[in-house]
Order: sequence, then structure tokens, then C-alpha cells
Amino acid sequence: MNAIIIFLIGIAALVIGYVTYGKWLADQWGVDPSRPTPSHTMEDGLDYCPAKAPVLMGHHFSSIAGAGPINGPIQAAVFGWVPVLLWVLIGGIFFGAVHDFGALFASIRHKGQSIGEVVADTMGGKAKRMFLVFAYLTLLLVVAAFASIVANTFMATFRADGSVDYAASASNASTAIISLLFIVLAILFGFFVYRKKASLLLSTILGIVGIVVIIAIGLNWHPLYLSNSTWMIILGIYILVASVTPVWILLQPRDYLSSFLLYFMMAVAAVGIVGASLMGQSHLDIPAFTGFKDTLYADNGFAQGTSLGYMFPALFVTIACGAISGFHSLVASGTTAKQINTEKDARPIAYGAMLVESALAVISLIAVGYVWSSFKTGQVITPTVVFATGISKMCAAIPFLKGSESVIFTMLVLAVSVFCLTSLDTATRLARYIFQEFFLESGQVWQEATGWRKIITNPVVATLITVVCGILLGMHGYANIWPLFGAANQLLAALGLLTVATWLGKIGKNNKMFLFPMAFMLVVTITSLVLTLKGKIVELSVQATGWAIAMSVLDVLLIILAVVLAIDGVRTLLAEHKEKSEAAA
Repeated sequence: MNAIIIFLIGIAALVIGYVTYGKWLADQWGVDPSRPTPSHTMEDGLDYCPAKAPVLMGHHFSSIAGAGPINGPIQAAVFGWVPVLLWVLIGGIFFGAVHDFGALFASIRHKGQSIGEVVADTMGGKAKRMFLVFAYLTLLLVVAAFASIVANTFMATFRADGSVDYAASASNASTAIISLLFIVLAILFGFFVYRKKASLLLSTILGIVGIVVIIAIGLNWHPLYLSNSTWMIILGIYILVASVTPVWILLQPRDYLSSFLLYFMMAVAAVGIVGASLMGQSHLDIPAFTGFKDTLYADNGFAQGTSLGYMFPALFVTIACGAISGFHSLVASGTTAKQINTEKDARPIAYGAMLVESALAVISLIAVGYVWSSFKTGQVITPTVVFATGISKMCAAIPFLKGSESVIFTMLVLAVSVFCLTSLDTATRLARYIFQEFFLESGQVWQEATGWRKIITNPVVATLITVVCGILLGMHGYANIWPLFGAANQLLAALGLLTVATWLGKIGKNNKMFLFPMAFMLVVTITSLVLTLKGKIVELSVQATGWAIAMSVLDVLLIILAVVLAIDGVRTLLAEHKEKSEAAA
């Protein structure tokens, strides 16, 4: 298969989906540009702060992206390019983008509060608290996994005698110092745009120049060679501070600027795909379909070492951010809804950003297909490295980029690392919102609470609890957390679809577009959680480790919470349908 054919089919389908289906959804739900948004009616300068559409698009896109749209398609490529492409396109247009758009719109109409408040509005306070517990547990897994990934990206390599291997650690040290300098650049950007009212266009141009400068500095000056545990502690301190500071200081400007790295990454990828095709070097060796069971990862000679199992449910859990991800609903209803300037921005920011992620997932599929021979033999297996290797080699096929392969490779790895960091502190801030909402009454702010509730819902205290739990979990390594996170994240997406469907039904709007995606994702993810639990039980029968016990308990808790919430949601939908039928009669 030729890479450019897959690329053009993917882009065309996504553009058509946005223009037609996205517009239809906005009309069905009654998106109203003249209606004031929470960023204006509840502006507080901390969490509620109006943002210009390009800035908020940058924040939202950077927060939901992370490494997901790269990791998922590359890992699931063992089933062939056809299943991956179909799920990315169908899932992105009819599942994920609908989920993200719906979650953002529902949150805007609920004072910018989380999707949990929408649950309370439709299914009651008990269901809300159960949903908040589920969401908080999932976010703890996000914080733990992404903190571990970022720390691994930053950490130094040590020799057997305890000394630092500077040659092997140079790339990680460069990524670390560039990431730290990026934070300083973002703070300066936010200060000048929001406090000095500098031109956004001029500030953006200077910001992009600043990115180039700090990359140059980081590649030539990288003095920090620290261990994984030291970076985990530093990251914990960083996300604690970043998650309680006003959004205009760091969150908005950093995510906005970092989005240009992703735009750059996708532009380079597009140039590589088109250029390699024109040079006659874009053939993909990846099979169209390999079978309903993964045999590649199951091969003992393959470095990854673990089978994904059967295509159902593995394909639909492994590919999350590129098709549908529950984490997106928490971002949309957590930070984005509090900053959106007008409802007309909801479609491009929520529905549009999801489809851009789907486009990145298509590019990731092409990247692994281009280096398939190295991937299937285990020579190149880490998803970020697979992505950077595939795209940089395609670029190198273009005559005027022939000598730039190593530079492009480094830039692509850096871009992915930056997005993991942005997702990390956004997830921490979201977890703080969820934690506070659990202990507060509907519509209440923490300053209005009394006694121990006021103490525990204080932003600093709530964040500190989250950070400590997340970092301690992350110390065990993301590889131990990721399998459970994947299923929990997709189950959260199913519950998000269910929640928005019940709310739209309550206010008399069309919710039929949610019903099949909701039912499908419930079946997929509960099946996956049950299979994960089965594996943990087998592990416990061999050796009852504390970690295996903890993960098994968490797995069971997630299944119970999901089943109970699903039953409450279906009952609510049936009751709404009955009321509508009686009213029509």
C-alpha cells in the first residue's frame, strides 16, 4: 500500500466529517453564539478566564494529545493497517469528536463545571459522586503514567559503578532542559499578552522564535543529569505549583505555544509523506490485515514480549486518543469550558481538535508502516521512536532534506515529550476539580464550605493529595499502570457519552447520535477490564504481590462503579423516552 493513498483518504474523510456531521450536531443541540459563557459570567482570574480561540485551541489540543494518538495506532498496527485506519476514522468522526463536543457543550451549560455536575443534573447526587470517584481514580492513573513517562524521558543513564553515562544521557538531558526553559518562555508570554495587553500575533511570532532559541540552547547546553526518582519528585513539585496558579500565567500560554510544536510535527510528517511518495519511496510493508488475534507481540523473540490478545476488545482500547478517549471529556469540561469565549468556538475547539488527533493517528500508522520490517523484528519498538524514525526516514528520501534525518528525529521526540508534560499538569488540575466537587454541594465553591470540608477542598490541599498519590503510583513505572489505564479511560468515555445523552434527552434535544457509541464502548471496556482482572488473578495464583493485589482491587472497583452508573443511566434514558412518548400521546 502507498502511504499517500492512506494519508489522502484519512484527511479527506476527517475534513468532510467536520464540515458536515460537526455542523449538523451544532444545529441539533442548539449552540448559541449570543449566549454568555461561564468564562465571562463567572470570571475569577484563576480558573475562569476568557481566552481567544487560537489560544484555547492550543491549550485544549496540547492537553488531550499527549502521546496517545502516536502510541495507540503504532501498538495496534499488529492487526494490520485496515482495522486501524477504519477505527481511527469511524471512531474519530462518530465517536470521539461527538463525545468531546458534547462534553464541552454540556459543561458550558452547567457553569463550566465538570461532567460530574451534568451527571447530578440528570441522574442525581448519588450517581454524581460515583462518577466523580471513577473519574478521580482514572485521573490518578493518568498522573502516575504520564509522570513516569516524562521522568523516563528526562532521566540520566547510570553505569554499573553508579557514575553517569553522559554520552547515553545527552538526548534526555537536552529534552529536560528544553522543557524547563519552555516553562519560563510560557510565563513570559502569558505576562505580556494578559497583563501588558501585547499583540497576540506579535507575541506568537516572538514566542515561536523563542522556541527555536531554547531548542538551540538545550541541544548545546544540558547540565542536568538526574535519576528517575529525582525527576519524579521534581515533577511532583512542578505539577503542584502549576495546577494551583491562575491559568493565564502558565496553562494557557504554555499549551498555546506547545501546540505549534505539534503543528510543526504534523507539517513535517505531511512533507515527508508527500515528498517520499513523489520520490517513489512511500510503499508500506505493513499487511492490510494480520488476523483477529495478535501473534506478533506474542512471539517470544519479539522485544515487546506481550500479546495484545484478540482484536476485540484490544483494538478499541489500545487506540484511544486517535479515536475516542474519556480523558478528553474531563479536559473539555474541566479547563476548556471555563475559558471558552463564545459557544461558536466549541465546534472547532472540541470537535475539530479531536479530528486533528485522528489525523495524527493516521500519520502514526503510516510511520510504523514505513519501518514495518524493523518494527516486527523488534529492532525499533518504542512508539515515540517508531514514529520519529518512520517520519524522519521519509523526509530523508527528499533530496533537499537528505542530511536532516537526525535533526528531524530529535525534534519529533522533543515534541512528543512536551505534550506528555502538558497533559500531566492538566490532568493534575482536573483531578483537583474532581476532588473538590466530590466534597462540595452542587454549585458551591470551596470558600463557602465550612469545617474540614473547607480545609480538604482548599486548592493547595486537594492538589497536594492528588500529587502525592499520583507520584507514588508512578514510581512503579507506567508499564505497570498503562493496561488498566487504557480500559478505565475508554470506560470513562462510555460514561461521558451516556451522561451527555441523558442531559440532551432531559432538555428535549436529539441524543440518538450517542446511543450506539455509548453501548459499544461499554461492552468493549467492561470486557477489557474483566480480561485484565482474569490476568491479575492468574498472576496472584503464582505470586501474591502487593502491587498485583492493589491493581486487582482497583480493577474490581472500576467495574462495579461502571456497571452501577450504566444501569442508572439506562434507567434515566428509558424514563425520558417514556415521558416523551406519553407527552406525544
